[in-house]
Amino acid sequence: MTDQFTRKKRSWIMSRVQSKDTKPEMLVRSLIHKLGYRFRLHSEHLPGKPDLVFPSRRKIVFIHGCYWHGHGCKRGARIPQTNRKYWLGKISRNKRRDTRLRKILQRDGWKVLVLWECQLKNEKTLTGRIEKFLSD
Repeated sequence: MTDQFTRKKRSWIMSRVQSKDTKPEMLVRSLIHKLGYRFRLHSEHLPGKPDLVFPSRRKIVFIHGCYWHGHGCKRGARIPQTNRKYWLGKISRNKRRDTRLRKILQRDGWKVLVLWECQLKNEKTLTGRIEKFLSD
């Protein structure tokens, strides 16, 4: 199957994909702020520049997009129709990098919570998970 967009249009679309301040990230930030917790954003001093850092608690939250980080859900399991070899390699490298960074952070005494894009739909469940993680 060929791409429905021209190379130029596809390039423009892909250039709009953000790594910071994404909709899922903003949703989680808003929820955590409403719960009364305060955090630092994208700390450049930590491996992987975690999305949310709670320095006094030594806790970190990553908010991962299912497709980009290779989650096992329906959205994350999609295989691109064009340039498959490139995208499968990229997603595989992202997964390996995420695992490596998580291990480094844990070794350095940080507790890490990974929230997947598909898990953000149920606010009650999400709130419970976040509160449990941050209150320990």
